[in-house]
Amino acid sequence: MEKQISAIAGTTAPRVPTPEQIVRAPKVLLHDHLDGGLRPETIVELAADCGYRGLPTTDPKELGEWFREAADSGSLERYLETFAHTCAVMQTRAALVRVAADCAEDLAADGVVYAEVRYAPEQHLEGGLSLDEVVEAVNEGFRLGEANARARGHRIRVGTLLTAMRHAARSQEIAELANRHRDRGVVGFDIAGAEAGHPPTRHQAAFDYLKGENNHFTIHAGEAFGLPSIWEALQCCGADRLGHGVRIVDDITVGADGRVELGRLAAYVRDKRIPLEMCPTSNLQTGAASSYAEHPLGLLARLKFRVTVNTDNRLMSGTSMSREFAHLVEAFGYTLADLEWFTVNAMKSAFLPFDERLAMISDVIKPGYAELKAEWLFGPRG
Repeated sequence: MEKQISAIAGTTAPRVPTPEQIVRAPKVLLHDHLDGGLRPETIVELAADCGYRGLPTTDPKELGEWFREAADSGSLERYLETFAHTCAVMQTRAALVRVAADCAEDLAADGVVYAEVRYAPEQHLEGGLSLDEVVEAVNEGFRLGEANARARGHRIRVGTLLTAMRHAARSQEIAELANRHRDRGVVGFDIAGAEAGHPPTRHQAAFDYLKGENNHFTIHAGEAFGLPSIWEALQCCGADRLGHGVRIVDDITVGADGRVELGRLAAYVRDKRIPLEMCPTSNLQTGAASSYAEHPLGLLARLKFRVTVNTDNRLMSGTSMSREFAHLVEAFGYTLADLEWFTVNAMKSAFLPFDERLAMISDVIKPGYAELKAEWLFGPRG
């Protein structure tokens, strides 16, 4: 449709969205870590409040740069080390409320209308909070952030995913926690952490429990490790979505003549419409891709996999949903129609009731993109 419009307007080139349009476009975010998205100034202030002296600097600007440089190592293990500082300042109820509220406000200001933000409650117990108190504080913060965003003219809805660490042994406990708080802000479950040596089947009991409770879960798989991790997440554990899933490209062959052949796992993922929570900038930092233009997302989107675009860790990657989209627009020439496709993919894949997902698509996302796509009609004419 946009190519047809462009031809009518006197050019055969698709209309590439402007940075300002990308910010205003309604966006859906499924893969974002709460402890990976703090504002640097918030970290400094919370560190002072709790007496944490381990920060490499207390200058907010320098601290933000330090996080990005540390995350640019090309190693997932080194990337994960940066979270020691953010988690250290997230050990009290007040800190968790503030961080969650900041998160909702920042996402809303960036045009995100629905987000699922994940965190590991087991990493926030050093100040004496119980697991339930951690969840209650984060949920309170998100409701506060949603209200603050509305007061500024932005609308957002935030659900949380409770994450268990794959190298630890609390997944059953966290799965039960997620089920206990479902319908009160928690929409699902996740496991995260270094994949190598920690297969998802180590947590099979938690996944079996969640399936028995008809609850939703996603699994970090196919980020730093390959096809076996994806296969286990899907065929043994029964994941609803794949966190990253970028290594599914290892099961796709592109011939010299451009012909594409899908292996059986890749074909299964595409045929079953299994959502891929892709995080381009993060993947560049951890070595899963060498550049935006060479990121497997381009091929997977062209092959019509259920691709979604996400931020992963906004602090460590120095990114936002708008920046992720802008990188893809530059790399692949994506139009507003393409960004809408990614956004609808994400909303279809959200852990919300079916009727609410449809309403978000029909009443929020599609009207928002339609307005943006029509703006060329009212621009200056020569």
